[in-house]
Amino acid sequence: METQSPILNELAEAVRAGESDAVEAFWARAAATGTPLVEPDANGDPAHRLVTFLWRDDPAAPATDVLALLHTVTDKDRHARDLSPHLMHKVPGTDVWAISHRLRADHRASYQFAVQRGPREETLRTDREAWLGVLDTALHDPLAAGPLLAARDGRNPSSVMELPDAPAQEWAACRESVPRGERIDAEAGGRRVGVHLPAGHRADAGPYAVAVLLDGEVWGPVLDFGATMDNLHADGRIPATVTLMVETMGRDRRMADLSCSEEFVDWLADVLLPWAARQYGTTDAPERTVVAGQSAGGLTAAFAAFRRPERFGNALSQSGSFWWPDGTEFDDGSEWLTRQYATRERLPVRFHLEVGLQEWMLLPQNRHLRNVLEARGYDVAYHEFNGGHDYACWRGGLAVGLVGLLSGRD
Repeated sequence: METQSPILNELAEAVRAGESDAVEAFWARAAATGTPLVEPDANGDPAHRLVTFLWRDDPAAPATDVLALLHTVTDKDRHARDLSPHLMHKVPGTDVWAISHRLRADHRASYQFAVQRGPREETLRTDREAWLGVLDTALHDPLAAGPLLAARDGRNPSSVMELPDAPAQEWAACRESVPRGERIDAEAGGRRVGVHLPAGHRADAGPYAVAVLLDGEVWGPVLDFGATMDNLHADGRIPATVTLMVETMGRDRRMADLSCSEEFVDWLADVLLPWAARQYGTTDAPERTVVAGQSAGGLTAAFAAFRRPERFGNALSQSGSFWWPDGTEFDDGSEWLTRQYATRERLPVRFHLEVGLQEWMLLPQNRHLRNVLEARGYDVAYHEFNGGHDYACWRGGLAVGLVGLLSGRD
């Protein structure tokens, strides 16, 4: 198969011409510039790039196939039961596996490689058991130009592709010059809660603004979102804010809690927030309280504002699962929460909603909720980012959403 990338075409031509140092020179160039290779669009469109992902074969254990796992893009084809578009191709006479995608220049995504040594039919299996096995062993890109994205549950980290026009994530990385807040592992009402206190915090100096982050075991020990909060505070983008990272209690409990559960939302409002006020001097003012979540957590953030607006005056939803409880778009049972907002009198709450353009299963429902909220007169900030169901995107969007809700709209 002819390679799309001009750089790879040059490599193939050099190998055919017998240039003995061509492969090593290619890898030295890739290491110097970082991967994936990003080249101009073949059609000359400045809004797109030709992006080529690379994997170097191990001569001691050669791969039979390599799958490039580009978050959400690969998942879409896996849901369609065809992973073949994501098989990488070996450049003849080299140890270079490669695959190219034409992508918009503002795309951001995490990615990994699944290095396979076995029959192709096994590599291309799309059933849940096989897919989980792929995710359990997938590897990051050792030459990646972008940052690593840590993973949970013992999985390997991912690399992050950030094309030139992707929104900046200026607050994501820890800065040595910024005073660090304090991280506390606590328990409230029988549930683990990670607490991040702003630098200089004193309980008697409040009341402090408060941000409740669902799926807190990811935002705390895995992604260290406390560093982002410290940077936002130091830059004067948010007031001093206590962050409560509420951990899930296993997969089954998460599904129950984050499916418009009245019991869970009441626990947040009646147990968690009063506990934080006693312990850390947080506010009881709804306009200075944000509840934030992703996916089912995004659904729950919007539901918390619906059920308990006197406690949660700001809802931050990223890639919210607003199809719940029925994934069929036009079924009478689908989009329950959107229908509640459409028929109930307007509540004193504000929203920050965002969803990825690659999220084919969520984009229509998020747009529908936005339309309903705007029609009902709500204060809504709505963003569509060019990415997927991906913490690589969410960590930047969460920071932007907190700035908008805690310090006014940008």
